[in-house]
Amino acid sequence: MESISQKDRTILRRVAAQQMELASMPYMQTLTQRWIRHNACEPGLPMIVVEWGTFSQEAITPRLQCEGEIARRVEWRLYANFIGHLAFGDDSFVPDYMPVRYGAWFKPFDIDVVVEHIPGSDNSLGHHFREAITDLSRDFHLLKPSTFGVNRQETASSLALCNDLFGDILPAKLSGAALYSVPTQHLVHIMSMETMLFSLYDYPDEFHRMMQMLANDTLRYFRFLETEGLLLPTTRNEPVGNGTFAFTDVLPSQGPLTARDVWGFMDSQESAGISPQMYGEFIFPYYEQIAQEYGLMSYGCCEAVHSIWDHCLSKLSNLRKLSISPWCDERYMGERLAGSKIVYHRKPSPNYLGVDAQLDAPALKAHIDQTLIAAKGCTIEFTQRDAYTVHGNMEKVREFVRIVRRCCQEQAG
Repeated sequence: MESISQKDRTILRRVAAQQMELASMPYMQTLTQRWIRHNACEPGLPMIVVEWGTFSQEAITPRLQCEGEIARRVEWRLYANFIGHLAFGDDSFVPDYMPVRYGAWFKPFDIDVVVEHIPGSDNSLGHHFREAITDLSRDFHLLKPSTFGVNRQETASSLALCNDLFGDILPAKLSGAALYSVPTQHLVHIMSMETMLFSLYDYPDEFHRMMQMLANDTLRYFRFLETEGLLLPTTRNEPVGNGTFAFTDVLPSQGPLTARDVWGFMDSQESAGISPQMYGEFIFPYYEQIAQEYGLMSYGCCEAVHSIWDHCLSKLSNLRKLSISPWCDERYMGERLAGSKIVYHRKPSPNYLGVDAQLDAPALKAHIDQTLIAAKGCTIEFTQRDAYTVHGNMEKVREFVRIVRRCCQEQAG
């Protein structure tokens, strides 16, 4: 392994101390209680988070001072723990430790996913998945039992490295995350979207068999995580997916744990182009089998959920957060979720933050006010996603957060 220079060690310790200083602020305790009440759907102002991963080259990379490759990766991970609070002033929580997660993995149908990128690109935008399945009936024999496992050595090495570098300042510890299951995304990684959608019509029986195989394998994977002791609590700032966090007092805060003791996440963006009836016949039965394993769950990403709410998603008794994307009928879902124990997890259009170099404040305010009116009576959460550039202007992101927060305060009176 590449050694880390004394200069880089000094830099890492300084950044770790910066994180611990932020984490030790009394405000973080207040923020914890706000998140817990919010995720319990108790009255309060909406939570606001900016998901910066798509523009990390502007938010984090310019801050890096380490020279060694490994040191720069660790420095990046440190900044990832507090950049939202530091740079944007959103409702991101800063932990008083360095999270390290188990290197568990799940390989659907034991098929290698091959991704093709444009030569010379940074791999962050356009890409293509090379199809392993081109005709579901002819190629069905290629669908083997899924494989899974964990790289304990890699996990232990990461834990030891961080504690060696700055454990006396900011301890590294194992940390959990929501169980993440996205079956239709797995399908388009091994077959084209066109093949997946035509298979619904051409080979309905094979499609059902394929989905049941994937659901069964996912549940086997969950049992593996349980028996191996790989499930850790998701009750504080652990990620749930889609830019939100697990804060709750209704799930266990210590183990041993089962899948029903943690948060889970699911979406099916790839089925957005089929009818609600086809979703209900070919997709939802298998999603429901997985979803019922979770303690609490969050559903949805960019797909519009209003057309599948009444006869599908509303059946999920453990659903706690529902993604309301820019393509969703806001008012329809606002009427459905008002007064419920389900968070109206709004994803504003990324155009306001990501397209123009300067923020169009009046247009953003109108956009947010529209949501607040449509979702009156709901527990609202804003997560800004999918801005691939902010033109290097972190102040624009901070202004975005201020405007959204001010709109929420005005609506609350």
